[in-house]
Amino acid sequence: MHRPPSRLRTLLASASPAVWVLLAIAVVTSLYVWQRPARHYEGLLFWTAARAHTPAYAPLIEKWNRVHPPEKRVNMLLLDSGALERRMLSGFLSGTPVSDLMEVERSVAGRAFTGPVEDVGFLDLTDRLRDEGLLDKINAPSFGAWTTRGRIFGLPHDVHPVLLAYRSDIVEAAGIDVSQIETWDDLIRAFRPLMKDFDGDGRTDRYILNFWSTNGDVATALMLQAGGRFFDENDRPVINSEINARVLATLATWTAGTTRISVDAPEFSATGNQLRLQGTVIASVMPDWLAGVWKIDLPALSGKIKLMPLPTWTPGGRRTSAQGGSMLGIPKASRDPEACWAFAKELYLSPALAAESYRALSIITPVKEFWSLPVFDEPDAYFGGQPAGRLFINQAPNVPTRSSSPYGTLAQARITDALISLAAVINRTGETDVEKLLPEARRLLDFAQDQVARQVDRNVFLRPSPPVATSVSELSAPSAVSQP
Repeated sequence: MHRPPSRLRTLLASASPAVWVLLAIAVVTSLYVWQRPARHYEGLLFWTAARAHTPAYAPLIEKWNRVHPPEKRVNMLLLDSGALERRMLSGFLSGTPVSDLMEVERSVAGRAFTGPVEDVGFLDLTDRLRDEGLLDKINAPSFGAWTTRGRIFGLPHDVHPVLLAYRSDIVEAAGIDVSQIETWDDLIRAFRPLMKDFDGDGRTDRYILNFWSTNGDVATALMLQAGGRFFDENDRPVINSEINARVLATLATWTAGTTRISVDAPEFSATGNQLRLQGTVIASVMPDWLAGVWKIDLPALSGKIKLMPLPTWTPGGRRTSAQGGSMLGIPKASRDPEACWAFAKELYLSPALAAESYRALSIITPVKEFWSLPVFDEPDAYFGGQPAGRLFINQAPNVPTRSSSPYGTLAQARITDALISLAAVINRTGETDVEKLLPEARRLLDFAQDQVARQVDRNVFLRPSPPVATSVSELSAPSAVSQP
């Protein structure tokens, strides 16, 4: 009986020579990768995705390797952030090989804290930090993002305090004294006359602030500055607080309607850089690492920018926030945890690294004793001769403590959705009174709270539990339990 040709045979019969060439290349390369032996590293393997950090690490790793035997020498491997996250989670969840040390960014580290605390894939460093006095040596808020259920799983790389960068050439030419600015309302009143339509087309050509409703990083940083938070001590969401609602309503009025004072000038983009260069935006929220980025990407602004503390939400309030961050962790599967701990301290607690990280990247160290290094008092030509390092360090003790919740990224996404929706309400209705917008802000944050809580409730390990020590002061206090 005659059988019709299969679909595969039909496709193969009709394939062009180019298709056959591509198939041949695919087969050959697959065989090559399959047969290629895995690269063997003698000693300890250190993964990082922070390309900007590695030049400062290289001489310290070389110094370490000169005085240690081969099995304790460190091999640094730079990975893409996504690849590092996938390898980390694969190793922690299924037991596939991971590195001996791992430098991870805040959003990645949180993914490791989803399960029971005893099953976190990183080594618990709490007792080591307490016993060696490092809880007092390192800026206390810098531990927050690496602490879950009272236990610390990473050595902090940074603080990342936030200041406000402004076009001093424009501001000073207008005779504005920024020392008289304390609150955000003060800033808006002082800078509003600088918002102008230069070409007469009826549209504003210069705005006060680089901010938009889609910028969740800045929105959450400003909520933290105001005293808001997104998770409590037990990692339960507290998104729909009154503080968060009031800040949300205020931020929405900055981006929409007749009260708009901001423009979307995205960082790391040619469009955003051009807007900054041409003076379309006067002020930008700036963590220390972003100062280093501007020096590289926007050299033409050198001498035209100065820094000031963030304006407060209320008189006497916090004048900084925090944005970004990395830690150095030791996976439990590490082949030599003691050598890794010794190296982690040698690297992150090095005065040479503190100085070089600031010189190259404008990143200040979380190690408090290094804050007196002369490098932080050097006049910075980029920032009009200001000692930029000292300005960031002055705010370092005041940065808010941030949650390590694995649902932090989800919470920020839902808050961003709420801000976009509220800005749309302003554009549709024309309402810009914060008090009148508060009911809608509360409703939107109630929805965000419900969305995040539903996800958290699926995780039995993050349900309410007896209180645990969650602050560095509690962790460093002597135990009240008598010893046998």
